[in-house]
Amino acid sequence: MKRNLLLGCVSLFVAVVFAQEDPVLMRVNGREILRSEFEYAYRRDAEHLNVKLSPKEYAVLFAQSKLKVEAAKAARLDTTSVFRKQHEKFRTELVESCLIDRQMMDSCVRDAYQKMGLKARSGRVQVIQIFKRLPQTISSQYLEEEKTRMDSIYRVIQNQPDMDFNRLVEIYSDDKRSRWIECLETTSELEDIAFSLGKGRVSQPFFTPEGIHILKVVDREETFTYENVRARLIGRLRREGVWSRSTGAVLERLKKEWQYAPNQAAMEELLANGRTAQTLFTIDGQAYTGTMFMRFSSSHPQAVERQLEGFIAKSLLDYESRNIDKKHPEISYALRESDENYLVEEITRQKIDLPAANDRAGLATYFKFHSSDYRWESPRYKGVVLHCVDKKTAKQAKKMLKKVPEKEWTDKLRQTFNTAGEEKIQVEQGLFADGDNKYIDKLVFKKGDFEPLMSYPFTITVGKKVKGPDDYREVIERVRKDYRSYLDTCWMRELRESGKVEINQEVLKTVNNN
Repeated sequence: MKRNLLLGCVSLFVAVVFAQEDPVLMRVNGREILRSEFEYAYRRDAEHLNVKLSPKEYAVLFAQSKLKVEAAKAARLDTTSVFRKQHEKFRTELVESCLIDRQMMDSCVRDAYQKMGLKARSGRVQVIQIFKRLPQTISSQYLEEEKTRMDSIYRVIQNQPDMDFNRLVEIYSDDKRSRWIECLETTSELEDIAFSLGKGRVSQPFFTPEGIHILKVVDREETFTYENVRARLIGRLRREGVWSRSTGAVLERLKKEWQYAPNQAAMEELLANGRTAQTLFTIDGQAYTGTMFMRFSSSHPQAVERQLEGFIAKSLLDYESRNIDKKHPEISYALRESDENYLVEEITRQKIDLPAANDRAGLATYFKFHSSDYRWESPRYKGVVLHCVDKKTAKQAKKMLKKVPEKEWTDKLRQTFNTAGEEKIQVEQGLFADGDNKYIDKLVFKKGDFEPLMSYPFTITVGKKVKGPDDYREVIERVRKDYRSYLDTCWMRELRESGKVEINQEVLKTVNNN
């Protein structure tokens, strides 16, 4: 919306709205909302909503948003320094869009973008991985065994998209870091996979000179696409004074519009003596004195003539900024919308998003009372597959696990049997559906067959069949999503019960929904 508004300050909508009566359409907790404000939001959102809503249907969503704004104000989020900074920043952008020639601005930004000499592969990617480090002297047999193991883990991920990938990393990976990578920072094989995946996607197992990987892209920053850097380029060009090429024409226009009247005698006195007590000029009848100039000049050390030019320019631009709503009423709507969008996002983040992501007790309680929603269509096997060097090791491992908490199984097995450079056992722990693992299929679900690993010919399973997850962390993304929806529903009910929304249905009927 911001970009659309910044493309031009004079909108047909505003001309129509202000040429007719503008009655109160709604009151939210006593705050009056005019039909023009509602129509502005309705028409703007109509461009982005996939479903066409009638004014009556949209009014419900509009009122809900306004209730959230009032809640944010009650929490004093509109008094924070972050809010004030974003308010001033956007107002500056709006005013600037009305003062600076649009074609000149776009041309300068495009030129600056081209000069950046950006690479085709740009930005950066945040990844985590299930990684097995492989020695350069690895035997073909051992290599094939590790590949089979990774393929099994990948099938589990594919068949159970809600599985917590971080948990698999903790159990299986030799590299447990979450890290950002940019172009040329890692091996070409890993770079090719990382930059080809979308956010949240998981790769198939692949090899690099370091080992075998299953990679997940946690986040992406397409830093250098034009749309993403445009705002930052505009800020840089503003700081570098590029807009000054159009400032002269803008100032001359403002002098005429605001009846700028210089006092030549006072200016000559200032230039001769460096100070004056007289009025230097007036803008729209308002006097700008030598005293005001002195305050300006104290923070702008230059020659007096340059200081005077700067003082005149700043005074004109500031006056235009303070009064620009009179020329362009749509700016007040856009600024209010920007402010309210921030307030809604921040109060939602505090009330809903943070608890949904981090409230472990709340997530566990929600899962406990809704566990039936997460049951599977067919049972799964929760446990481990153990590939052992001999029957004795298999028997000892199985006996030991009966006395150890399940979450400690993998570490305890490795600490007990894989020490002093000798690996007596390979462990695959997880939640397995039918078809995820050929060993589970044969030994548990009694389907298919497998060839024992040559180095670990004795394969057993330890665990149990389950109808659904025992812990919310096994389906954490689904639980977080559902818990967030639950929190949002409860919050909206609370806002509706404690707030007051009045809609003038007769005025609502007059909203033009074409």
